[in-house]
Amino acid sequence: MDRQRRTILQLSAGAPIAALASRLHAAAPSPPAAGLTAADANPAPSDGRHDFDFYFGRWQVHNRRLAKRLAGSNDWIEFDATDECRPVLGGLGSVDRYLTDWNGGIEGFALRLYRPQTRQWLVYWASDRDGVLEAPLTGGFQGGVGVFEGLEAHDGAMLPSRATWSRIQADSVHWEQALSPDGGRSWETNWVMRMTRIA
Repeated sequence: MDRQRRTILQLSAGAPIAALASRLHAAAPSPPAAGLTAADANPAPSDGRHDFDFYFGRWQVHNRRLAKRLAGSNDWIEFDATDECRPVLGGLGSVDRYLTDWNGGIEGFALRLYRPQTRQWLVYWASDRDGVLEAPLTGGFQGGVGVFEGLEAHDGAMLPSRATWSRIQADSVHWEQALSPDGGRSWETNWVMRMTRIA
């Protein structure tokens, strides 16, 4: 018995020695399983700076977008686009150039920046419609699904917005965007993209 346990047992007048010893043993950290180090048993949080590496390259994008958001609409508009993603800042970020002929033509720009200190991504969007860099969505990946949330302007109000990346394969990816009219209690998906890699 080490000195610390002996001292605690001596100072605990009236407490059953066996019960105290049992509690001390239960509170002590368990040794790693055979063949594992302490670091293996308690791994550090994942460094996500390579989370978006899967998206580097050129993509054909099939879009489905609600004609009107948060209006009970079931009218979906479908159109195609291309998107090209490349890394920047030594891997701590990536940029996209999104192009479509739909609705008179749109050029979009996405910027993603990874913060190692918080282990989170900030995702920004802008288009040639107004040249405004929108407020970022913040989040990361867990279990192969990326969820990014923030606020987005809609009819003069800033509403909770969420973008989700899922079904990630070598040659295909699923992305969707949703808005919440009630502070995050319910969500309406308003834009869905299915990306297929261009060889």
